[in-house]
Parts: sequence; structure tokens; C-alpha cells
Amino acid sequence: MRRQLAWVGAHGGAGTSTLAEVFGGVDGGCAWPRPDQGEPDGVLLAARTHAAGLQAVSRVLDAFRRGEYPPGLELVAVVLVADAPGRLPRPLQQRIKVIGSVAQVHRVPWVPAWRTGDLTVPAPRETAGLAALVAAPPVPDTHVRNTP
Repeated sequence: MRRQLAWVGAHGGAGTSTLAEVFGGVDGGCAWPRPDQGEPDGVLLAARTHAAGLQAVSRVLDAFRRGEYPPGLELVAVVLVADAPGRLPRPLQQRIKVIGSVAQVHRVPWVPAWRTGDLTVPAPRETAGLAALVAAPPVPDTHVRNTP
């Protein structure tokens, strides 16, 4: 059985709707899913690659580190969506490197067709790892649980 993942935006306009449509999964907007209510237990945190988007990711990762999220939730990866065509400035690249030191990061390049709403174009080949992650079946739970 395939694991259901939720796309959660670190900020408004992060692209969760587009990502869910293209790759699958649930569009969670900017709200944490609630696994205890039958919602996905895995989160793909989405953000744009501009400075404000990367700052938002840092804030969310810090909140996650502090345990400020619903019980049973797992941050699977951070997905950074290009905010414009072309290369990123060095300061943004450096910030992405820092984010990558604490979370798995997937990058989605600029796709002009998506900007105009054409989601029928295939996802870029650079996103093959992300597509495989979203389509992967759940990892079997091998932890031994103590029962009272």
C-alpha cells in the first residue's frame, strides 16, 4: 500500500496545489495534517526559493525541532520550488545548504507551463527522486512497541 503524504506550505504561495496535482499526495495548504484524525502522517514541506520562502522553511524546521506539530507526524522532506528561472544567488544557495544539513531537500526547477496552469507537461527529470519518494510504499514499522 502506498503511503499518503501531505504537501504543506511553509508560506502562502509555496505551490502545494501544483505539487499535489503533478506528483500526487494531499494538498494541505499551510496547515499540519492530523494523523490522529486519519490524515496523512508524512509531510513534504514546500517553499519557494526566494529569501522569504527559505526563511519560512527555517522557522518551520525550528518549530518542528521544538515539537510544535501534531503527534505522529513525520517531516519526510523539504521541497524547494524555483521562484524564477535561472541560477540562484549565492546567499540563497548557502541557505539551502544549511537547510539540507537538517532535512532531506528536493529541488523543483522553474517550469514555465506550470506558471500558466498547464500541469499536463511532464515533471522535469531533475524531480525523479521526488516523484519516487511520493510514490514509495510505506516503510514497514520494525520498532518493537511496549504495551501496558
